Amino acid sequence: MPAQTSTHPLEALLQECRKVIVGQPILLNRLLVAVLCRGHVLLEGLPGLAKTRTIKTLAAASHLAFRRIQFTPDLLPSDVVGTLVFDPKALTFTPKKGPVFTNLLLADEINRAPSKVQSALLEAMEERQVTLGEESFRLPDPFLVLATQNPIEQEGTFPLPEAQMDRFLFKLRIDYPSQAEEVEVLRRADGHEEAVNPVVDGDLLRKASMEAGRVQLDDAVRAYMVRLVQATRVGSGSAKGGHGKAWKGRELLRCGASPRASLALQIAAKSYAYLSTRGHVLPDDVVTLLPDVLRHRLLLTYEAEADGVTTDEVIARLLESVPRP
Repeated sequence: MPAQTSTHPLEALLQECRKVIVGQPILLNRLLVAVLCRGHVLLEGLPGLAKTRTIKTLAAASHLAFRRIQFTPDLLPSDVVGTLVFDPKALTFTPKKGPVFTNLLLADEINRAPSKVQSALLEAMEERQVTLGEESFRLPDPFLVLATQNPIEQEGTFPLPEAQMDRFLFKLRIDYPSQAEEVEVLRRADGHEEAVNPVVDGDLLRKASMEAGRVQLDDAVRAYMVRLVQATRVGSGSAKGGHGKAWKGRELLRCGASPRASLALQIAAKSYAYLSTRGHVLPDDVVTLLPDVLRHRLLLTYEAEADGVTTDEVIARLLESVPRP
């Protein structure tokens, strides 16, 4: 179990990011959780809300390798994962690795790429490897996909398949800054922004990740996680509230979350507790993280979508219906 201290090993990384990013404490916290979990993150928000800038700042504050791919409708799978190049002299094919071979991969406007490109990312995101021809190549450790997308603009975009959405640890929604925060953004843009320095490396992150994995998780809290996830599954006999009654909201779902969501919630809760300098997970940690873990894994019925219901509203009802331990 990690030692109880007032700060955590990634505090320096957080401070460097705050030199550029104004406000957004939840966003920065979830990114640090994802780094500890080696989990992929999807950032959704309107243009101009510093989604790309946040990811680039996180990369600049570390010694990790960083690559950026601007997703476009004419992008090819080989532009992401690489391809085999024929050598006419040796009469052999040589692998040419693509930009996916990095530690931090910024997939900018990921929903602008067609399905072939999205499918090329599936193996990399889940297996941490890329197959070129008959040979598979391991990706660097750690490897994280930090993707952005615009929720409003639909022209020239391709909805991400459910299989790929399920591979993201978090889906984070970025909102407008407050008035005071926007004033500070203008001040820093007027020549008052500090330089970001790399303060962490791969060894420190791997050590911190191992310590986070040793955070204690009581079986009662683990069972609470499972009850929450199972309650989203349509037709599941265990999808009930604390008194055996079906919770109000399940009828709004046509597809619930898989065990991958339970695993994501468990590892994220441990990392969240670690960043809070605690040696154990609290039920409140689960409540805090559940929307970010589930919002991209739940499919609403067509009737619910027509009525303007959101997944966040369904998750709020779920948390009200399933009692905490």
